[in-house]
Amino acid sequence: MAAEPLSFRAFRAARPAGCEYGYGHGDGLGALRDREFPRLRGITYLDHAGSALFPESLLKAFTDDLRNNVYGNPHSQNISSKLTYDTIEHVRYRILQHFQTTAEDYTVIFTSGCTAALKMIAESFPWIPEGTKQPSSRFCYLTDSHTSVVGMRGITASMNVLSVPIKPKEILLAKSRLPAEEQNCTTPHLFSYPAQSNFSGTKYPLSWIQDIKSGKLCPLKIPGKWFVLLDAASYVSSSPLDLGVHQADFIPISFYKIFGFPTGLGALLVNNRIAPLLRKTYFGGGTAAAYLAGEDFYFPRKSIAERFEDGTVSFLDIIALKHGFDVLEKLTGGMEKIKQHTFALAHYTYTVLSNLKYANGAPVVRIYSDTDFSNPDVQGPIINFNVLDENGEVLGFSQVDSMASLHNIHVRTGCFCNTGACQMHLDISNEDIQRNLQAGHVCGDNIDLVDGRPTGSVRISFGYMSSFEDAQTFLNFIIATRLSKSDTEIPLQPVTKPMTESVPNDHLSFNNADKLSPVLQIPDRELGNVSSEAKTIGKWQLSEPEAESIRAAVSETAVPTCRKGDKPITIAKIYLYPIKSCSAFEVTEWPVGNQGLLYDRNWMVVNQNGVCMTQKQEPRLCLVNPSIDLKQKIMVIRAEGMDPISVPLEDNTGKEAVICESKVCSHRVKTYDCGERIAGWLSTFLGRPCRLIRQSSDVKSKSHQKNTKGLSSATNISLSLVNEAQYLLINVASILQLKEHISARLKEPLEIEELIQRFRANIVVSAPESFEEEEWAEISIGALQFQVVGPCSRCQIICIDQQSGERNKEILQSLSAARGRKTNFGIYLMNQPLLSSFSDILSVGSQVLPVLKENTEIQRPTSSEEKCSG
Repeated sequence: MAAEPLSFRAFRAARPAGCEYGYGHGDGLGALRDREFPRLRGITYLDHAGSALFPESLLKAFTDDLRNNVYGNPHSQNISSKLTYDTIEHVRYRILQHFQTTAEDYTVIFTSGCTAALKMIAESFPWIPEGTKQPSSRFCYLTDSHTSVVGMRGITASMNVLSVPIKPKEILLAKSRLPAEEQNCTTPHLFSYPAQSNFSGTKYPLSWIQDIKSGKLCPLKIPGKWFVLLDAASYVSSSPLDLGVHQADFIPISFYKIFGFPTGLGALLVNNRIAPLLRKTYFGGGTAAAYLAGEDFYFPRKSIAERFEDGTVSFLDIIALKHGFDVLEKLTGGMEKIKQHTFALAHYTYTVLSNLKYANGAPVVRIYSDTDFSNPDVQGPIINFNVLDENGEVLGFSQVDSMASLHNIHVRTGCFCNTGACQMHLDISNEDIQRNLQAGHVCGDNIDLVDGRPTGSVRISFGYMSSFEDAQTFLNFIIATRLSKSDTEIPLQPVTKPMTESVPNDHLSFNNADKLSPVLQIPDRELGNVSSEAKTIGKWQLSEPEAESIRAAVSETAVPTCRKGDKPITIAKIYLYPIKSCSAFEVTEWPVGNQGLLYDRNWMVVNQNGVCMTQKQEPRLCLVNPSIDLKQKIMVIRAEGMDPISVPLEDNTGKEAVICESKVCSHRVKTYDCGERIAGWLSTFLGRPCRLIRQSSDVKSKSHQKNTKGLSSATNISLSLVNEAQYLLINVASILQLKEHISARLKEPLEIEELIQRFRANIVVSAPESFEEEEWAEISIGALQFQVVGPCSRCQIICIDQQSGERNKEILQSLSAARGRKTNFGIYLMNQPLLSSFSDILSVGSQVLPVLKENTEIQRPTSSEEKCSG
């Protein structure tokens, strides 16, 4: 595609009539972004529907306010408390003013967010249950609704009130009025719909509010009086809402969607005409005018807000809202200008995106939308889509997300807490949802394809500080990764040579267990670090009788990959990573512990908040080089420009150790801090505050376990600080084939040693066929038995040169192109030792005996007739 459509001139020319870009800033928002959002430099943030970002001036105004004033508990009567109470009331007025209404028509009830406001409505609405003499109430909601709206039916069901979902097209057909005699029924019903779909950005007509309340529209043909809940959380982040005109009965909102700060604060705007009908059972601090502790007597406060705000409100966060409104108005001039600005960006991005085609004319993306992005009154600044290959097959959203992360583009993926819209747009049936759940897919995970069909999509959304450059960067990313020269490349194929044929000698050869090729020469310096017992048995080759007995122990029925006369599969390299995400420590033989290789990923670096740091956030971690000295029982850590520092291997969980809880890929682990000395060393080298922590040995087996099917006599396998499994295995033959594919795309050839290091495996094997490891179900190495627990789906860390810390986006993109539409490379292993007299030692040169999968579909690379763009 020519560069011209991505120019600012093209963007300005394509702008819809009446949609102004920017807020009178002639510099294209550059100065505003530099001043208010310096943290966005180098980042393209496109998840404004998920959360807005706060500007620097909001934070400064708020903190200045806190420094200059004393705000006490608003339930007290002292001077500081009175100041807090008056400020809160002023903020209530400011909220009503923002939505073009007054305290005469609406009451603002502060909540912890939109979800809490919706729960409050479900609990307090004057429902009439089934089984009474009166006609019963109905809760009706649009299927294109957030989970928190649909979840209200759990409360209504407990009250014996029926919930009825209605599709968007069905509400448009519900225009017939009820008979006159049924219009006088006073049974209250509630209809909920979003002002703007958080999935697609579709804006549903605000005119529905009055039409439903007047009886012009009937969600259900049932006698009674309809009230309207307008879910405005997504809408108000980028559009003005005039409650003077569109008088919904309930409007829940979350303020972080508008300002980015504070989080954990929302409000329910209640129409005063319905407010007296609301029912409440629980009463918390500050809600009672009077009550008795010894008798069942309670009298509520007169104010609706005070009656429903249980306990002390989050008063400092409420005070922050005042500054949020002030700053937003000052920076943008108001919500109408934000609406125009964000829609101009969305319209342009949609137009370019929808016109991107492959050479064969196939579209690059499938956009899920109910509009043509021509009118900001019916479409918000949200674009939902899936990326397609040139054959029309969907690329999983996890892969797109990983690629976007390489370019520092922040998007949202999944179903966005809106299953109804996801089903409608992606044509996912109810049965599909249930089957996907049985297949292991749950909301929010990264399982993006089940049986080749998408489980979700990709969403980008613009906010008031979004710029043309953000849209341009995103479009360039799609074009570069989908329409580059690699569009004509052929994906990687398994080698079709007979298994008796060896890997070419000019690459790698491991025919002798004690002789390694010059390309992968392993230094002997680590041998001194292994115990004398390990030295005497470290390198050995199974005799044929021994091999046969191991095969029998692994599986009585499975067929081994290697047969007599075939080239043996051997271990080529062994790596451990004592500090998670730091440099590898290469050895020729090493003891095996109950969590994997001894001391593998026993330590990790955390930031000042105790959150694990990886090379994704800090690539320079790969320049931290730990090595283990088993004789001296220390770990020595080295880095360029730093004096070496040592950490004892002995577990230090005595009284002086501070035990804390950390998380590794959602797994909770017990750890302890390794002290100030190493923390200072790491902080100096990395240039940011950080600490070294170690997994606590006395709670390892309880804190980080993996349930693994198929391992005899064990249901839970203990893990160190790894993400998925005890071991990661890759195959030299697969590396060689991938190297050829990548080298064709890179300007400079990639050394095989560098490529091996990028994949950060524990075990590197030399097998005759590329990618044959993906067909293994189990392997045995000497006395050790391993179960294959799945493929390793690669992330952006393989793009980091482990010797320099420099990124190269091409690596992950090449892998994606090579493997079809996935980024799998290598397999995860779990170990359960066999009952054997052999010591648990892994050695370079040891024979690997694999067992093939049985009756299992094997995910192979795409055929040579298919093309995959990169």
